[in-house]
Amino acid sequence: MFSSVRYAIVDLLLQPLRFRREGEPYMSWIDKQPVVMHRIVMSAAWYYALMVLCLSVPASSVRAGSTLPEARVMEVNDGDTVVITMEGKTYRTRLIGIDAPEMGQEPWGRKAKKHLRELVKGTGGMVRVETDITKYDKYDRLLAYLWLDDRTLINELMLRDGYAVLFTIQPNSTHVERLKKAQHAARENRSGIWGPNGLTERPGEYKKSHPRK
Repeated sequence: MFSSVRYAIVDLLLQPLRFRREGEPYMSWIDKQPVVMHRIVMSAAWYYALMVLCLSVPASSVRAGSTLPEARVMEVNDGDTVVITMEGKTYRTRLIGIDAPEMGQEPWGRKAKKHLRELVKGTGGMVRVETDITKYDKYDRLLAYLWLDDRTLINELMLRDGYAVLFTIQPNSTHVERLKKAQHAARENRSGIWGPNGLTERPGEYKKSHPRK
């Protein structure tokens, strides 16, 4: 297919050169006149440069876009779990790639919940929902990335602002590099849980010592 497209592009670009001068015989594009060969080489170079550029764009840099389903956040349970309504159904939803302080980890559990509520409040509770390879966890929660708009990822903001830690469970790692950078920025800036009087125990460690009943 790409070969056919390439020849079509070259053929189109050579249209002005098909006749030497008015009244002279038709000149095929394979006629090895220097000007024609130069045009072929330049056309091929532009074609391959465009192909390389397109193939080099990483998937994670593409915007979420308006094609993702829209949902309304009905309730914020804590810093990484919300209840949403989407396409007429209600889903308890866990944000992918982050782990926020538990509610028992005062004051950070409460602060993380408040921060997440403020983020979604800015759009009137409306978000776009992106899932990954594994759709649900063992608690039957929908696993999702929540977008405020085409560029703004809530999961990332929770890390960047210092209200959660990176928490990657394979195979759900579509935006893992983006999330890693957000946590690195939070640690560098000593934001939220990384600052003075920050979190003394990671959420995962706290949950091990305080198992669900």
